[in-house]
Formats: sequence, structure tokens, C-alpha cells
Amino acid sequence: MYAISPRARGKDPVEQFFGGKDEAGRETSGFFLTSSVLISWIFAKSVQNAADLGQKFGMPGGAAYAAYWLSFLVAGVVLYRLRRKGFRSIHHYLRTRFGKSAIWIFSLILLFRLWNEIWSNTIVMAQYFGPRESTAYYVASWGVTALVLAYVMKGGLRSSIVTDTVQMVLAAVILFLILAYIFPAGHPKAMVLSGSWTLSGGVDLILVALLQVFSYPFHDPVMTDRAFITEPRKMLRSFTVAGILGVLFILLFSFVGIYNRVEGVGGNSTIGTAAAFGLPLLFFMNLMMLTSGCSTIDSTFSSIGKLVSFEVLPGWKVDKVVLARAAMVLLGLLGNLMLYAKPAILSATTVSGTMVIGLTPVFLLSGWRRAGAASYHASVLLGLLFGLGLSLKWFHGAIGSGKYGNLLWVNLVGISLCFAVYLAGAWLRPAPARERS
Repeated sequence: MYAISPRARGKDPVEQFFGGKDEAGRETSGFFLTSSVLISWIFAKSVQNAADLGQKFGMPGGAAYAAYWLSFLVAGVVLYRLRRKGFRSIHHYLRTRFGKSAIWIFSLILLFRLWNEIWSNTIVMAQYFGPRESTAYYVASWGVTALVLAYVMKGGLRSSIVTDTVQMVLAAVILFLILAYIFPAGHPKAMVLSGSWTLSGGVDLILVALLQVFSYPFHDPVMTDRAFITEPRKMLRSFTVAGILGVLFILLFSFVGIYNRVEGVGGNSTIGTAAAFGLPLLFFMNLMMLTSGCSTIDSTFSSIGKLVSFEVLPGWKVDKVVLARAAMVLLGLLGNLMLYAKPAILSATTVSGTMVIGLTPVFLLSGWRRAGAASYHASVLLGLLFGLGLSLKWFHGAIGSGKYGNLLWVNLVGISLCFAVYLAGAWLRPAPARERS
């Protein structure tokens, strides 16, 4: 990846590093954009979670995690509308509509999200080199992070997009090879019919995903940065295709865990299944995790560089590229240190997704100009409170008796209240009339 990663130079190196343009100043192609958006969301943690849920719940489990990829369709439509109104970024929209204080809250949410992406993906990749907490495990985590840093620091977003495209093609080939082992050896009909389509059988998590897709994508700069680098129609097409392919990819990969469940393999959903077939499949599984993990981490690094340079520290009189590279290194250090706290990878999705439910009315009602700063702060802060309460187990309500019944209750009640306070804020303290014109 280092060899094919382009260095930021030529006509406008800053536009290459932060805007993804090539040396001639041309915007990225639709194929490159679709590939980059798609593989950037096929995290190592994503394929691991898909397999884990397939192992635990069968087909409903795979469908539950695949449902998160509908985020692309939601984000594509909402961001297309914002771009048609002249907004150059999400930060531009929030600053214009809700003021500077909205930017700081939102930026802190993004920083938390990007930090999550480092440790939750290095965990998955490192476990293929040794048991958790072993020397090999930690060396692999730091080593992979350093290698990704080496190539993404060359060209920032342009490096990320180019390498993402190669990694997407590679991931598709690897998925085909993995399924070519699993389906002939298993019982396809039994795998497709596995599980129970009930709340306790995993449908509760499907409903959680369908609630969270209306806010989840907007706190992910890895996705949203790419929504503003091409003309709007190209972006919308790319996001739509990426969403459809993403659902299909994750659903197909969940059959790794479903096979484990149906055939009674046991153990880790990915490692155990691969080990049952021997060294060749174990090699392909390892390669899949490295490919998907590296693509996500390099995108995370490019996003932190842009966020820090242009939104968090815009007034610093230093070279933007140098500042971005320093931010990448710092994030790599802080992300890997989290491994020593032994976190759970699924919590990086469910807790993070709940913390941002307050963004739901902010973006779904983006065309309603009566809502001002009071609405924004009330909704976003309430969402953060629900996310904190979920992680600290403040809430005991549940919908159904399934594992994710409490999560579903928290999200449904939380989103309902976020809409309520957003609307109340618009009624009690509406945006100034001059800002509604």
C-alpha cells in the first residue's frame, strides 16, 4: 500500500491531502468514490461483528448488522440536499444554522468516534497474531497502526481513496474465496433458515439499527468527508450503490458465523470457522481482517487530519498538512492505548450510535429553519445523556426479552424525547428571524 499511495504534490497538494483530488487537480471518479466509501465502512470490527451476530442469532443476526449500511442511503439523500443549498461541509451547515458553539460539541463527538475506530479495529486485527493481552497481540496492534500511518501520511485523503479502491477489490475477491469454502461444505438451506425472526432472536437489534441509521452516519467523518469532494449527483449515486453493496457484503460475510452456528464448530466465529477448514481459509480470513481494518484506519487518520486542521484548530498559523500529520500520530497513540483497557468491540457501535441519537432531528428536519441553537443543544445533549446512561446502566426498561431489548427501549424513548425537545426549543426559543430568511 505504501508503494501505490500517492504523495501530495503537483498542482495543489493541499487539495490532494484534504480534498482527495489527483495531481492534475481533478476530483475523484465515481468508481473510486464508491469503492472508498464502501471499504471504509467494511471495518475489521464490522466483519467480526457480522460473523459474531450470525453465530449467535443466525440470519436475523446478520441482517441486523447489515441494516446499519442503510446509513449510506440516508446520508446520501440528506447530504445531497444540504449541498444543493450551498453548504460545503456538515460543519458549515451547523455553524450557519446553530452557531459556533454547535461546532465544538459536534467536533468533540467526532473526535470520540475517530478514537473509537482505531482501537475497535486494531483489536480485531491483532487477535490473529496472538491471544488477547499477549506480547504478539500488542506488537501486531502497534505495528499495523505504524504501517498504515506510513502510507496515509504521504497523501492524506488522496492516499486513502487510492488504497481503498485496491483494498475493496481485494476484499471482494477474499469474500468470494471464503464463501467458496463455506457453502459447499455446509448446508446452505439450513444456514439461510437459521435463527428465529423474533425480538429475542435478534430482531430487536434490527430495529435498533433502523432507528440509528437516521443519526449514526452524520457523526462519522470517514463517510461524510467523502460526501463533499465530488459534484452532488456523483456523490448521491456513489452513496446509493455503496449502501446496496454494503448490505450485501455484510450479509454474505455473516454466513461465516452462521456456518459456525449450524455446523456446531464453536469458538470464535471467524477464527474457529477458519481453523476448521485449515491453513488456507485461516490465511484468507486473516487477510480479510487486515484489508478491512487497514482501509478503515487509513480513512480515520485522513479524517482526523482534516477535522483538527480546519475545524478544531483553524486559527493555528502552521502548515495544515503538518498539523494533520501530527494529529494522525497522536490519534494512533491514544487509540492503541485503549487496548490495554480490554474494551468490547460491539460497544463501539451500539454505545456510540446511541450517544448521537440527538442528531436525528438536526438532520432530518434540516429544512425547517425555525429551529435554532436552543433546539440543537437540547437535542444533542439529551442524546449524549442517553448514551452515557446506556453505558452506565441507568435505564432498566426493555422492549421484549431479547439481549438488545434494553438498547431498543433506550433508543426509541431517547429519539422520541430528542424530537420533543428539538420542537419545544423551536417553539420557545426559535432562531432569529434574519437566520430564517
